[in-house]
Amino acid sequence: MTVTGSPAFVMPADAAEVVDLPAGGAFTLLADASHTAGALGANRLRLGRGRGGARLHFHSRSTELFHVLAGDMEFLLGDERVTVSAGGLVVVPPWLPHAFGAAPGSEADVLSVLTPGVERFGYFRRLGRVQHGLEPFDGLLSEQERYDVHFVDETGRDVR
Repeated sequence: MTVTGSPAFVMPADAAEVVDLPAGGAFTLLADASHTAGALGANRLRLGRGRGGARLHFHSRSTELFHVLAGDMEFLLGDERVTVSAGGLVVVPPWLPHAFGAAPGSEADVLSVLTPGVERFGYFRRLGRVQHGLEPFDGLLSEQERYDVHFVDETGRDVR
C-alpha cells in the first residue's frame, strides 16, 4: 500500500527535551507543530504535590486534550471546577477559559495535546524560566497571539 502525505513522527523517550519546574515538576516536550505538519502539539507535564499548572487562559485556534496519567488534576473549565483522576480525560474547546494544576495533596502527571498544533516549545521553555524566577511572567503577555495562549482574569477579561 502506498501512502502519501507527511511522514510519521517518532520521539523516543530518551530524546525528548525536559524543562525542569520547581518541586520536582517538568515539561517533557514531545511534538511541536513543525514535527506534525501542524496537526498537533504534545507535551507531558509532571506537577509536584498541589502545584499549579496553568493560569486562567483560553486558546482561540486550538482544542486542548488532557489525559491524566497519574495522580489527580484539578481543572477550572469556565465556571466549573472538576477533579480528574488517573485515566480520566478532559477536552477543552477553543475560547473556553480554563486553568489546571495538581489537586491539593496530590502529585499529577498529564499528557496534553493541542490540535491543530501551534509552535509552543519556546513557550514551555519560557514558562520554565518564569517558574524558576529567571524571567517575569509579564514577558509572556506580548507573546499570547504567537503561542495561542490568551491569559484572562477571573471575570474573563484579557490581562494585557
